[in-house]
Amino acid sequence: MALAKSSYRSGLSVSGLTVFLSVLLPLSAFASSDQSSSDRTESQDPIVVTATLGPKTVGESLSSVTVIGRDSIRQQQPAELKGLLDAQPGLSVISNGGYGKQTSVFARGTGSESTILLVDGVRLKSATSGGAPWMYVPPQLIDRVEIVRGSRSVLYGADAVGGVVQVFTPRAGTGNDGWVEAGAGNLNTQQVGAGVSTQQGANRFSLNGNHFVTDGTNVRAGGADKGYRSTAGSASVSHEFSRGGEARMVILRNEGNTQFEGGNTDFVAQILGLSLKTRPGDNWTSRVQFSEARDQQSTESPAYGPSQFDTRTRTARWENTLTSGTHELVIGAEHRTDEVDGSIAFDQTSRTNTALFGQSFLNWGPTHVQLGLRADDNEAYGRQETGAVALGQDIDQQHRVRMSYRTSFRAPTFNDLYYPFENYGGFSYSGNPDLKPEKAGAFEVGVRGQYQHGFWDLALYQNDIDNLIVIAYSGTTSQPTNVERARIRGAELSGGLTWADWTVKAGVSVIDPRDRDSDRRLARRTGKTFRLDVDRSLGSWNLGGSVRAEGYRYDDKANTTRLPGYGTLDLHSVWHIAPHWQGALKLNNVLDKRYQTGIGYDSSTFAPFEYLAVGRTVFLSLRYDLK
Repeated sequence: MALAKSSYRSGLSVSGLTVFLSVLLPLSAFASSDQSSSDRTESQDPIVVTATLGPKTVGESLSSVTVIGRDSIRQQQPAELKGLLDAQPGLSVISNGGYGKQTSVFARGTGSESTILLVDGVRLKSATSGGAPWMYVPPQLIDRVEIVRGSRSVLYGADAVGGVVQVFTPRAGTGNDGWVEAGAGNLNTQQVGAGVSTQQGANRFSLNGNHFVTDGTNVRAGGADKGYRSTAGSASVSHEFSRGGEARMVILRNEGNTQFEGGNTDFVAQILGLSLKTRPGDNWTSRVQFSEARDQQSTESPAYGPSQFDTRTRTARWENTLTSGTHELVIGAEHRTDEVDGSIAFDQTSRTNTALFGQSFLNWGPTHVQLGLRADDNEAYGRQETGAVALGQDIDQQHRVRMSYRTSFRAPTFNDLYYPFENYGGFSYSGNPDLKPEKAGAFEVGVRGQYQHGFWDLALYQNDIDNLIVIAYSGTTSQPTNVERARIRGAELSGGLTWADWTVKAGVSVIDPRDRDSDRRLARRTGKTFRLDVDRSLGSWNLGGSVRAEGYRYDDKANTTRLPGYGTLDLHSVWHIAPHWQGALKLNNVLDKRYQTGIGYDSSTFAPFEYLAVGRTVFLSLRYDLK
């Protein structure tokens, strides 16, 4: 496939945001026709749990939230999780090449280490690098995604500076169910999956598996194809108690191999969660969760030799929810232990964090108040306090204004603090045990219109970050340090409309992630994103497409290495062939753009090269559902 560097330049701007708003406002009038106050549909104002720990609608959460449900996931048929996240409002995704390659998610201009990934309430991350293994979360085993933008340190502690993404694995419904799916496409891509679930009285059980393999494409110009193989499974077992409590166990495991420029990596990504929810009183719900998350990567590289990183995070968490009328109080405690092992001799191989947190929800008619406070005590970097206050005011039955201020912090990773001095072909790196956590304060104001057939949401925000952790270079030596400050300003506008056989969702973001000392843009952050998803039902057919676009970005701190913006078009269709049977066809990157979102360095010469995204792909699948 020929290399064709994209000449696309994003045309999004503040004026473009104004145009988008001028389109959505007339649609809101159309969407609100024949509307009653109780006519909210799940698809337009869904229930979310990530923003507040308890079930509330998106509007009630007083947060900027995007929900991607099961139907949307099945219609889009993503091969990777990044296909669902890319260019969603406030999000930008960077990947070092094709399928299964290193992936970073930037939320509201913050770094990838500042965006938390939860799987069924269990945090999945690498304690060494700080980032989540986004590329190893199989979308074929996901039923739902909740994206909460903005700080959430009060609820989730360190690193929730830019936001939180939570994915949910399948849970058993009523009765017996099952599915089998198989598909194939170009690049010698093959996929097969199956699952069963059952309910027997108060007991529920779900078991699902998926295998995905591809030869992949070249990740650099003139390079060889780099493949990816993944075998994943998820399971959940639950028992419901008569008073509304529940005991549940959930597990997700994905293991396989990914090839990259200069070697290959065997990986394991796994979470295990055990939870018990009880109702000690009519107005008191208590939930205890014990969990373990594991990120293991074993790499073979001819240039650097073998290496292994094995990180585990064990967490015990206790949440209590007390209600009085329309008011609610949540108080809880959490204890987390991070452990690292492998071929690198870190000075410290474990650290613990203990936290107490609380938040209240107060409602007086059209006025809503949320307050939160958290105290973390970490043996590596001491005590940190974070807080949050949010106000909401209903203008009428369809419109609400919200305002919030939240503080947060990002913890230095094991690599940041303890990585031993190492020399790579004349370039050296080492950790800095004197690092302080990043501290941030974010202000946001938003307004939302919620109607029977649609919604729109506008948010403006500013996030000021102190003690920003960056890599400082001195000749051929590099080390992380706290020397810079950042200010991130942005605006997001999203909207959706469901009418007759049509479903339309769109989102645009304008971001200014600025280094306040140098007045340069923060590295690897784009300034503009746009996404449009359109689907239509035609009898036994469902047809749809997605347009995604991002503006240019700089790959370096000095803003000298500029990567151009790009736009892609994806198309998908589902044919309900017969009862229980459906076929699906998807064409990704229809215009075959080989665009770039990151820079790599040759393992032997250290010469830079551009990572190439996957070009046009075609995938055909057949699925059988018992129900």
